[in-house]
Amino acid sequence: MSTSERPAQHLTGRPSERRFARPLAALLLAGLTLGGVAAVATGAASGAGAATRRAASPGASRYGGTLYMVGTGDIDYMDPNISYYTVGYENLRLWDRPLMNYPATPGKTTNLVPDLAEAPPKVTDHGLKYSFTIRRGVMWDTTPPRQVVAGDVVRGLERACNPVKPSAALPDYEALVAGMESFCSGFESAKPTLPAISAYLRTHSISGARVDPANPLTVVFTLTHPATYFPALTTLGGFLPAPVEYLQYLPTSPALAAHTISDGPYKIQSYNPGRSIVYVRNPVWKASLDPISKAYVNKIVVDETVSASTALQEMEVGSPTADLYWGDTEPPTANVPALLASHDSRLVLGSTDGLDPFLIFNFADPNEGGALKQLAVRQAISYAIDRAELIKDAGGPQLSPPLSQLLPSDVLGYQSFDLYPYSTAKAKKLLAGRHLSLKLLYQADNPVQAKMFQTVQFELSQIGITVTGVGVPTADIYTKYLLVPSVAKRGVWDLSFDQWFPDWYGNNAVNYFLPIFATSSEAPAGANLGLYSNAALDKLIVAGEDATSASATAAIWREADHLIMSQAVIYPINTSNFATFHSSAVHGAVYVPIIQAIDPTNVWLSK
Repeated sequence: MSTSERPAQHLTGRPSERRFARPLAALLLAGLTLGGVAAVATGAASGAGAATRRAASPGASRYGGTLYMVGTGDIDYMDPNISYYTVGYENLRLWDRPLMNYPATPGKTTNLVPDLAEAPPKVTDHGLKYSFTIRRGVMWDTTPPRQVVAGDVVRGLERACNPVKPSAALPDYEALVAGMESFCSGFESAKPTLPAISAYLRTHSISGARVDPANPLTVVFTLTHPATYFPALTTLGGFLPAPVEYLQYLPTSPALAAHTISDGPYKIQSYNPGRSIVYVRNPVWKASLDPISKAYVNKIVVDETVSASTALQEMEVGSPTADLYWGDTEPPTANVPALLASHDSRLVLGSTDGLDPFLIFNFADPNEGGALKQLAVRQAISYAIDRAELIKDAGGPQLSPPLSQLLPSDVLGYQSFDLYPYSTAKAKKLLAGRHLSLKLLYQADNPVQAKMFQTVQFELSQIGITVTGVGVPTADIYTKYLLVPSVAKRGVWDLSFDQWFPDWYGNNAVNYFLPIFATSSEAPAGANLGLYSNAALDKLIVAGEDATSASATAAIWREADHLIMSQAVIYPINTSNFATFHSSAVHGAVYVPIIQAIDPTNVWLSK
């Protein structure tokens, strides 16, 4: 259900190439309408599982046992600073701790809290300097154990732009950390060999990432401009600490994968790529120094060879070797309606904050006298589309919550409003009897987009707009169409479905506005695929980036959202929820968006 990959761009986000490759909009549940958005489907668990492995009493958490995770899909890299994929982040949550993190606390899973850091960062120099102090007593599982220090965090950031495989997340922060662009430019030009890498690191450094000379546990980041969202960036792989031993191995190499070092609750006992991963307790981890993970289970065994349908069957009947889905695996499409209808408590729905899909307009369009450049035409189209019908195409509001503005509800600056409630009368009035012929680009092999195309085609026909489909393979829609500005300028498409998922959560509105709408983000450098340009919006985006308080940031993003919608720059449709499942033996299951999964470090098992 993943879409084609986009190249990296500043403040990347993505259509769904890494962590958000599994939107629930791919569930085409014809005729299913289930009201309300639920974080967790409610109701009593049913089936043989409850009898086979009895449920513990609510709140009766316990330690011990082996958690079995089943599914298909391997991690991208067993390298913390390079991994940039949902399954990779799920893997890293077990054994490599970021400075800041998102807790597995219901209702607070997008609230940023200290993890490796002992407290939120100290912000100085008018928002340009962020100082994080690492918790004293957090150790690497080396022999002998060794304190994690600020230099490890600096080393991890330096490794992120190595010449072997630079992190795909670099555009999120490379221009923000002072001196990092020049450091990375030189590093990526070095030879991809251990001697060359070592030589470069000995002679170069990132000026904006330093160890406090007064405290080896404090790392100080200097930014190129204020950015209230910077602490959230430290949840990304590039900011994970890397022990000095990692310099003995090439980044992303099998040798490094075989010699990982942990500072988290678990460590890797074995890794067989594409087949299995076994995690065991990290003996030097201290629960008192970890506010994120409880680490109830003694061992976690991942089997990457089990199909989605087999995994579901085994969890439903209470197999002792199937507890949670792993990685990209989710309940089969055909099974989800029954699970929802029965209110099976083992089914968990979690928000992704992804826009999947939304409709974009071609602002460089020469067709029909440049009709899409005209506000009245875009507004008419927005009024003419019945969002409720499109939500049905995507499985109903429980799977695909409707979205009438850009920002989802979890995002700082969110404000619910709808400037274009469904009205064919208003649409016809705006068109004033004009008839148009337009082309809609969509993923022909995506069942949701295929059905949405038919819905849009019918609804626009009611106001005198004829829509012809340009159905292309998912693998081609970005690389051959949307990421090629000349294709838009030739008028190959007038309207298109697009997808977007954020890199981090909470204070992340910049991850929507800057890539998708800023004039400087014209594809392929960014994701302004409709080639929209508005100087007033550009100023708001810069102001939102540079704001020095959360309240000021939120106010700016609200204004920007209203501006975008008043200009009908896009037509939002829905955000997407992700479904996963667990056996009746699993308790304390909390879906965490940053890993798009139930957090395995916080579940416990029936005795």
